[in-house]
Amino acid sequence: MSELTIRFAEPNEAGLVLDFIKKIADYEKLLDEVICDESTIYDSVFVKKEAEVIFACEDGIPVGFALFFHNFSTFMGKKGLYLEDLFVIPEKRGKGYGKALFQYLGRLANERGCKRFEWVCLNWNEPSIEFYKSFGAVPMDEWTTFRLSGKALKDI
Repeated sequence: MSELTIRFAEPNEAGLVLDFIKKIADYEKLLDEVICDESTIYDSVFVKKEAEVIFACEDGIPVGFALFFHNFSTFMGKKGLYLEDLFVIPEKRGKGYGKALFQYLGRLANERGCKRFEWVCLNWNEPSIEFYKSFGAVPMDEWTTFRLSGKALKDI
């Protein structure tokens, strides 16, 4: 029987973090949009602490990851936990590793005094939508995500 552990990423694993980012980007059909590199991940996650990463490990081998950071709710006057990426490699799905990562983050949000745990999910990703709903998550259909990037961001 395999043993699951969840642990925080170490600075020498910036390349592994980037590998998982590329895997989720490929799954989401967005691999061509990944422009970060290992040194950017190292600097952003392990030096500037702009985000955090945890791994789900099967017998010590990382098989899933989550990248997250804190945001802030002005209405609640409290920080929240924002999940940017959650991914388990396809051959390890169905073993509860994604659920374990998600629950770990929920507990971490509570421990850190967060009042919200939020993320976005692609509309076509029905397996993930059903996964999140199974925890009681509510889609925020009345909100639309907007983004400025590239030239539009520079021009503003």
